[in-house]
Amino acid sequence: MAAVKDYVARIEETCGEDKSSVVTFKYDKKDEAITKIRKKAQLKKSLSGIIFEFTFQDISFRVFSSGKAVFRGINKEKLHDILISLLL
Repeated sequence: MAAVKDYVARIEETCGEDKSSVVTFKYDKKDEAITKIRKKAQLKKSLSGIIFEFTFQDISFRVFSSGKAVFRGINKEKLHDILISLLL
């Protein structure tokens, strides 16, 4: 059975007033991860197929075709729960 760690290479937190988490997907799994996210989350905006803005469980986040996702204003536990729901 798949796990979040099969898709995620690393999670980094940003500094400053607005805490954000940057999720970097593993290179060989990034397309599969983005496809799963597109199926489960609601697409709000798309910019030339490069940047996608989604909403999932009242959380807004951006996914980049390069294999990164930026989640703003949520803690690590909530982020982990969202990743489980989106990827598994």
